[in-house]
Amino acid sequence: MGPMPTAAPPAARPAPPSSRGRGATLTRRFGWTAVAVAALLVAVLLSLAVGARTVAPAAVLDALLHGGSGADAEVVRQMRVPRTVIGVMVGAALALAGTALQGITRNPIADPGILGISQGASVGVVLAIAFAGVHTLNGYVWFAFAGAALASVAVYAIASGGRGGATPVKLALAGAAINALLVSVTMAVLTTKAAALDEFRFWNVGSVAGRDMGVVAQVWPFLLVGLVLVLSVARGLDALALGEDVARGLGQNVAVVRVVGGLGATVLTGVAVAAAGPIAFIGLAVPHLARAVVGSDHRWVLPMAALIGPVMLLVADVVGRVLFPPSEVPAGVMTALIGVPFLVALVRRKAVQA
Repeated sequence: MGPMPTAAPPAARPAPPSSRGRGATLTRRFGWTAVAVAALLVAVLLSLAVGARTVAPAAVLDALLHGGSGADAEVVRQMRVPRTVIGVMVGAALALAGTALQGITRNPIADPGILGISQGASVGVVLAIAFAGVHTLNGYVWFAFAGAALASVAVYAIASGGRGGATPVKLALAGAAINALLVSVTMAVLTTKAAALDEFRFWNVGSVAGRDMGVVAQVWPFLLVGLVLVLSVARGLDALALGEDVARGLGQNVAVVRVVGGLGATVLTGVAVAAAGPIAFIGLAVPHLARAVVGSDHRWVLPMAALIGPVMLLVADVVGRVLFPPSEVPAGVMTALIGVPFLVALVRRKAVQA
């Protein structure tokens, strides 16, 4: 008899991810989160201390924690605390909205302006100034929020018609069309109501200066709602990044993910634009920075974006205060100056990868 045949070796199975690799990833993510929290604390302290009147950090802490008196304490409590709180809220809202929109549309250059939301808010403010006699920042909030919401609804209604529903391409095209229409409406009102031009220009440049805690009280509930909506679709955004068919295969309802995520992004953008005017590039740049440090898992990307966004806005605001003293450059201008080189670098990187 010949030799007994030997059994074929079992087929090799892919090795599961090692616990060491998962541990290293978690360590890196927790480490970057700690860095982002520290950076936010430093940015908040700078926002409270630096400006036309520089206040020592010890005096800032005394004013906040011990009820200190004097001119420095009044400057901190009455002017810089509201400005800083608005900066944190607006930076987080824009960053979260941009992250959600880039996930929904699978478009790396999507930002809160892609659906015409910012321009809708601008139309609301223009109409409030020109026809409703509203001339205060606290009054602008509701009109800006209403305009942002209506623009978002219009874009989704247009994109959802026809075959395939609201696909990413149709959303982008509908947003571009609505945005162009709203720009025309804004210009038409401003050319016929010249008295509204200066007041609108002050709001439209984008700034966190001159806001008070009344604005914070008006918008924070909407910020909370938008935050909950966006975080609730974090897993859905991860699945959607793999393609619609794969997302459905993983049990995700693509339409629900898009509607809930888009609604959350609309609410967050409405909050930000209503409180501070249209501020560009935070919603574009921050999601890329967040993904660069914690990976593509939206359960980590969204919280990281919520930390980096306020840091970027507060630093831009502080730089704008000290660049040409005693005048100030609005935060919206400074974020655009920062964002344009970032956008150019992103386009060049994508061109090289293509």
